[in-house]
Amino acid sequence: MKPALSVIKIGGNVIENNTELTRFLKLFAAVEGPKILVHGGGKKATRLSEKLGIRTNMVGGRRITDKKSLEVAIMVYAGLINKSIVSQLQAMECNAIGLSGADAGIIQAVKRPPAPVDFGFVGDIVSVRTNALCTFLDTGLVPVFCALTHDEKGQILNTNADTIASELAIGLSKDYSTTLFYCFEKSGVLSDVEDDHSVIPHINKQTYYSLIKEKTIGEGMLPKLENCFHALDHSVHKVCVGNIDMLQAKPSIFTTLTL
Repeated sequence: MKPALSVIKIGGNVIENNTELTRFLKLFAAVEGPKILVHGGGKKATRLSEKLGIRTNMVGGRRITDKKSLEVAIMVYAGLINKSIVSQLQAMECNAIGLSGADAGIIQAVKRPPAPVDFGFVGDIVSVRTNALCTFLDTGLVPVFCALTHDEKGQILNTNADTIASELAIGLSKDYSTTLFYCFEKSGVLSDVEDDHSVIPHINKQTYYSLIKEKTIGEGMLPKLENCFHALDHSVHKVCVGNIDMLQAKPSIFTTLTL
């Protein structure tokens, strides 16, 4: 039987709230067994860009990453946020190590094609090398990944944190029984976006297609659920979506996704 592994992605709104972030990190530190944390940090990057006089351009809710924006992303994601999280986890006796996809060549990506929209230095993941990652996990280290990858030619690329979490869980599924957790501000996948109590407790693929057909799921949730089912289709054991309370020993209601 494969050992269990938790891959946990934390949403930007939790990162923005110091009280919630500290509470999340305490819950994360208490999660038993091997685990990995993945984070983004777009809002902090936007604020620093504004202070530096760098304009943030968005298309369809997605960030255009030009050269200056990439420099800010590297500073904020791999520096400010990543090392702050790692230091807090160390204070909680969780032996964390901060990483990007470039470290040990773990996550390789290619620059997204410029058509139909040129997103700049944005990466689409092509492979995950798990040997080094398994070595870290075997020695009791807890990897904390920021939302950066590399192209093996010296170029760092801004990459969606949800996708990084999904691809890490997929890549490690040959060695572990992986559960992917998406922690954000909502209690789960909602049947009514205006009602935080309308959590759908379980969604399988058949239910998922029905919810799409009925237009029950909000448009903002669809890309996240696409990542979820992509992971499940590639040997991830299960995916959980909800707020940070789902990491408690006796969790409140959240959404579990299976095939």
